[in-house]
Amino acid sequence: MSKRNSQQAKSAARERLRVERERQAKKDKAKRQAIVAGSVVAVLAIAGVVSYLVVQGNKPSHWEQALDAKSADVVAPAHTTGKDGTTVVIGKDSAKKTLKLYEDSRCPICASFEQTVGPTVLKDVDDGKYKIQYVGATFIDGDSTGKGQIGSNGEGSKNALSALGAALNVSSDAFLDYKAALYSKQFHPEETDDKFKSDDYLIKVANTVDALKNDKAFQKDVKNGTYDEWAMKMSTTFDKNKDGVNGTPSLVMDGKKLTGSDGQNAPMTVAEYKTALDKALKA
Repeated sequence: MSKRNSQQAKSAARERLRVERERQAKKDKAKRQAIVAGSVVAVLAIAGVVSYLVVQGNKPSHWEQALDAKSADVVAPAHTTGKDGTTVVIGKDSAKKTLKLYEDSRCPICASFEQTVGPTVLKDVDDGKYKIQYVGATFIDGDSTGKGQIGSNGEGSKNALSALGAALNVSSDAFLDYKAALYSKQFHPEETDDKFKSDDYLIKVANTVDALKNDKAFQKDVKNGTYDEWAMKMSTTFDKNKDGVNGTPSLVMDGKKLTGSDGQNAPMTVAEYKTALDKALKA
């Protein structure tokens, strides 16, 4: 091989090497750009998911929205009066006194009271001894309207209260009979069992009440949550009561609590109830 040809071969080899290096450099650059672009997309995607979760986490729950509903958006049941329909008074117009009855649908002590004393209360109302004013609470659900902890311990109290509103919309008797059924030994769950959050269960109980059995309008109201806003407004009425009541069951007449023999809690036997009631009626 001549010296000239050797020089040309070396030059050609160097040129091929240069071209190969440039090609590889471009390939590596494109790969790096793809990796960076992919990373940016991944980061943006993660940021989007996190942002969505934060928004959803801060979004008011259905029950919080119901609590904050404006009065114009509250559907009040029939047979109610007052702001947002939260005054529920049942009894004969001729009755001069009114007994306020504070209850939470999930309350086990309320269930005991209703099972034991409830029939006597209803008979007295039928006899015209007094009217009853029902005030529904939802604190067993963990609700604290002042701290924004709505539903931290369940939904049953609220859901049952809404269903009671649907029953009240049918009639006062339907309301009273349905309330008695919810508190009955057959259907009232343990406090830790949030059974009342189920619309199907509430409807199952309602089907044992003559005035509500297979009532499609009532069932639709329960499933659609027609009275959810009303229930939360009623719950607020309990929270802001001026009778000094902070637990259930509580009975109040003329601003004074009716208590049993311990002088503190609601009367839990018929005998204690009659003693406390007679005293309140004479006051």
